[in-house]
Amino acid sequence: MIKHLPASSTADEICAILVEDGCVVVDNVVRPQVMDEVAAELRPFADATAFGADDFSGKRTRRTGGLIARSPKSRELVMNPTVLGAVGKMLGHATSFQLHLTQIISIGPNEPAQTIHRDQWAFDFFPFPKGYEVQCNTIWAMTDFTEENGATRVIPGSNHFDDKLHFTEADTEPAEMTKGSVLFYTGSIYHGGGANRSKAIRTGINITYNVSWLRQEENQYLSVPLETARTLPVDLLRLMGYRLGAYALGYVDDTRDPIEVVRPDLARNGFRPVLESQKDDAFLKTPPQGSAQKSD
Repeated sequence: MIKHLPASSTADEICAILVEDGCVVVDNVVRPQVMDEVAAELRPFADATAFGADDFSGKRTRRTGGLIARSPKSRELVMNPTVLGAVGKMLGHATSFQLHLTQIISIGPNEPAQTIHRDQWAFDFFPFPKGYEVQCNTIWAMTDFTEENGATRVIPGSNHFDDKLHFTEADTEPAEMTKGSVLFYTGSIYHGGGANRSKAIRTGINITYNVSWLRQEENQYLSVPLETARTLPVDLLRLMGYRLGAYALGYVDDTRDPIEVVRPDLARNGFRPVLESQKDDAFLKTPPQGSAQKSD
């Protein structure tokens, strides 16, 4: 069964279940009114979004992105301390993590269940080693999630399974939760959107984070206009990708820190910002004379 934790849970408690089960619901992380405020800001965009073009996207499902630019209130969800604490623990084996995507998923009545899959297959189906997580996902309930209305379905423990397996809806469990609660799940867990057998739309916000050495699913630099980016807090900008992902990864022209593009006052040329936090910089140190070395 899918485990539930209270909103007061620590990052360690959330991650302990994620490592074991690949999924966990944290109940009532924000008040339901917060989700209503986010929904109100995004309603014009959601109403204008076309349905999916294929069965996987959902021909009765709308997927609305660009939340950072379109909804100031949604930025609070992206930067939620409970979420970032757990994600930081889960992806702490990498130098840094980044925002992978922001998306409202609105599943309409009579939408069949989505094909069961792993989200990390988005990385060209690369077979990551078991136990090495490259992304940590959240789905915030904007409406109550029930089995009848299409709650996300997961297979607890499937993060330990082999890759490219096939499952059906009957193999899964519905992640039922109340508005304002959050489903955490890893990129390696088998899951899918549930069938909506109700007469109402099931709406959730999918906010996902991944290790910074992989490409983002939603291009934040183009989804958020530069004039909007210049008004955002520095911590959010860095999470969006305006930072070096690792040593020599993601710099601008003459090895500039990407943050300088939006905040010139924070310029720190070179790779020093990463070196100050790099877990293992031994490869950068000059070896003793006479030792073998290879240089590009």
